[in-house]
Amino acid sequence: MSKFTRMKKITSIILIALIVLLAACGGGDKTSGDSEGSSDEPIKIGALYPFTGDLALLGQESFRGVELAVEEINANGGINGRQIEIVKGDAVDPDAAQSEANRLINQENISMIVGSYSSGISFAASEVAERNGALYWELGAVADNITDRGYKSILRTNPPASKFSAVHINFIKNVVTEKLGKGLNELKVAIAHEDSSYGTTIANEAVKLAEEEGINIVSVQTYASGSNDLSSVILNIKKEEPDVLIVVSYINDAIILSRQMNELSVDVPVFIGSGGGHTMVDFQKAVGELAENVLNVDFPQYEINREATPGMDEFIGAYKEKYGNEPSSGHSVTNYMGMKVVLDVLKETGGDLDPEKVREAAMNYKAEKGTTATGWGVEFDPETGQNIASEPYVTQWIDGKLLTVYPEEVAIEEPRINE
Repeated sequence: MSKFTRMKKITSIILIALIVLLAACGGGDKTSGDSEGSSDEPIKIGALYPFTGDLALLGQESFRGVELAVEEINANGGINGRQIEIVKGDAVDPDAAQSEANRLINQENISMIVGSYSSGISFAASEVAERNGALYWELGAVADNITDRGYKSILRTNPPASKFSAVHINFIKNVVTEKLGKGLNELKVAIAHEDSSYGTTIANEAVKLAEEEGINIVSVQTYASGSNDLSSVILNIKKEEPDVLIVVSYINDAIILSRQMNELSVDVPVFIGSGGGHTMVDFQKAVGELAENVLNVDFPQYEINREATPGMDEFIGAYKEKYGNEPSSGHSVTNYMGMKVVLDVLKETGGDLDPEKVREAAMNYKAEKGTTATGWGVEFDPETGQNIASEPYVTQWIDGKLLTVYPEEVAIEEPRINE
């Protein structure tokens, strides 16, 4: 064999090897713009919730909404034939939220996360998403500062705490004054709240809005949500003899507050909770008749005008079939609605998880009020990523059921006020 022939043979072998190597590197049929895997691989989305620890009760209830929305779309073929796969992270507190968000993004190679129920968890996890170029969807935490930082890495489907406060004040202004026969400047309003960002944000905003309306805030009592004795808070409230008490509590402190108010013979004509513990079935079971007539400003609950919340019955049916019982709070349907928005937006990107493309699609996504299971519309503020078409409603425990009483378009019962 000549030298020229040998060189030609070696060159051919090298070319064949290069072709094989290039084919191995680029052989997957990838969806356009999707760097996460081939077209038949699942679309992986992170889910950060407190699955264990003190916040697990509502953390797990919130995640169930996400889980049901994902199962629904997967049963219908997924997105472009690809199934949605949820990768869970157990965020028991803000520190765990940071480490779990880092794990999901940098070890699991996930570029989009949903969460999280708790404002402290959401704030911490979304900071990690911002630093790492990932996208964070908040479906349940309410603190305003989550979306007030100007980040382009966060989108929130549920209303912020300031809207809870606005509903508190609007309800007092439009309903309570008439029921009690008093003017706004005659009312005495007290506030008691747990001291996390959840309670503090709602309380501070309520004080600000009340002052703008000329409502007299006679007392603001702050306490740690883990407290086992709230008697000093209650006695300070009793001393002021308020007409209205606004309370922001988680489940355990909500129960303690109701029981100790009864023990100390403190009866306020209008008691308004702010979601958290006061809308949970477990609260009513724990305190029994003490829950009667307690009002709540919160996410949509299940005794609500069905004409304004299409899809609510289907959600409840799917929940009962999977988990064997009724939903324990509105957190599950709120996260279900939010996750359906996430998945609708992903349909617009064809399953592409590129954060910039997903955010752009979200900005173009619109839904009218009265067209979702929560009754909310969808329109994202391009500056903050906040859904400005979502709002809390007022419910009330009446005859052992939590009925929607305000505003009129979603109400099924008139609010009952102790005159």
